[in-house]
Amino acid sequence: MRKAVVGAAVVGAAAVCAVAALIVKHRMRSYSRWARAMAIVRELEEKCATPDSKLKQVADAMTVEMHAGLASEGGSKLKMLISYVDNLPTGEEEGVYYALDLGGTNFRVLRVQLGGKNGGILNQEFMEATIPPEMMVGEADALFDYIASKLAKFINDEEQKFNPTPGKKRELGFTFSFPVMQTSINSGTLIRWTKGFSIDSMVGKDVVAELSKAMHRQGVDVHVSALVNDTIGTLAGGKFTDNNVAIAVIMGTGTNAAYIERAQSIPKWHGPLPKSGEMVINMEWGNFKSSHLPLTEYDHDLDAESLNPGEQVFEKLTSGMYLGEILRKVLLRMAEEAAFFGDEVPAKLKVPFVLRTPEMAAMHHDTTPDLRVVSSQLKEILEVSNTSLKLRRVVVELCNIIATRGARLAAAGMLGVLKKMGRDTATGGGSPERTVLAMDGGLYEHYAEYRKCLENTLSELLGEDYATNIGFKLSADGSGIGAALLAASHSIYKS
Repeated sequence: MRKAVVGAAVVGAAAVCAVAALIVKHRMRSYSRWARAMAIVRELEEKCATPDSKLKQVADAMTVEMHAGLASEGGSKLKMLISYVDNLPTGEEEGVYYALDLGGTNFRVLRVQLGGKNGGILNQEFMEATIPPEMMVGEADALFDYIASKLAKFINDEEQKFNPTPGKKRELGFTFSFPVMQTSINSGTLIRWTKGFSIDSMVGKDVVAELSKAMHRQGVDVHVSALVNDTIGTLAGGKFTDNNVAIAVIMGTGTNAAYIERAQSIPKWHGPLPKSGEMVINMEWGNFKSSHLPLTEYDHDLDAESLNPGEQVFEKLTSGMYLGEILRKVLLRMAEEAAFFGDEVPAKLKVPFVLRTPEMAAMHHDTTPDLRVVSSQLKEILEVSNTSLKLRRVVVELCNIIATRGARLAAAGMLGVLKKMGRDTATGGGSPERTVLAMDGGLYEHYAEYRKCLENTLSELLGEDYATNIGFKLSADGSGIGAALLAASHSIYKS
């Protein structure tokens, strides 16, 4: 009997030891996985680091590329395109003008009624539509017919009071936010597509001519008075209400900048200098590239898999189209190498661009004690349930690392533009010149953590003494309204 008891005790002890061993093994495996996951996070943080010294190198490189791009065609990754906008709105424009705004995945038709001197904008209305994905890679006629059909519907539905004076046509500004080599204020050929568009048949063709043909097919009788990109439209819209606006920056699906340059500082300028002595330059800064940019393996993979490998590098680090995708790539590596979401890699996590920047912003902004917004987003997007609070905190940290790098690099680009304009410090012993940056784009407007980081970084880089002379002005819908304003300032009926 005693032997049986002893035997049972031995067996019981062995079982307990076996269970304990399994628990220890499980804990060791869990610890090992978590340590590996955190190693990936720390590695990302190190490679995305943007100390002030590096940002100032990026700013200097931006300034150098601006000079090179102005000096000659093809002299820089920055196109530094002459816009032929030399008379920005003054506030005295009057009448009803239209705008088409194609800036990315969304498209807008606008109407703006101007009240003349001291009248400002009396009325503005718009209609928005999403560009079907198949039209982003299809044929040019299909895309432009779609745009013209929306304009036709917008005009057909409007009140009679907006009908033009007999004998006059409606006038329109066309915001076309892709690299264009302009030949006049209302003509220019497409250089290349960005932001996920790829319609080869359109490259090298006159954008306004293609739009005009589509409007004719749709029965729309409207004259295109100005061809601009969203950045120049934003600059015009900002200048209309604040004369200190001298730079415009778009931070949305893509990114770009435009600024007011002294015409005599443009070596490649041919012809008589404009009366104003100034010319707006479309930088196309999304294509900026420098050895000082902090690139990671995720950035290299994203670039290699993109429609334009080796191009738009700055845009791929800073803009709304790509931030969420970088986060997805990091999470995928953590899932594969560190079982971050458990033994199985979530199938949805393998789908490119399934995690978009708006969802990344929502997780980054989550201030709930249990980070339930993060939990909800992971469940909804990746179909991952029952995540731990510890895991959700790591996701927020990843959002912060990626967004911070993007925002700080964008601020460095802005410093480079200010340096080129001589507005990064007081000159000649005088008072610093007040400079306002007109800002547009969903990334800047809606991603609060990104916006705060960008503005604070530029202030830090400029220094306390001069930062107070730099301002930011949100110009929501500025790209479209600005195009209508430029149609007014370049009206064919203007005396």
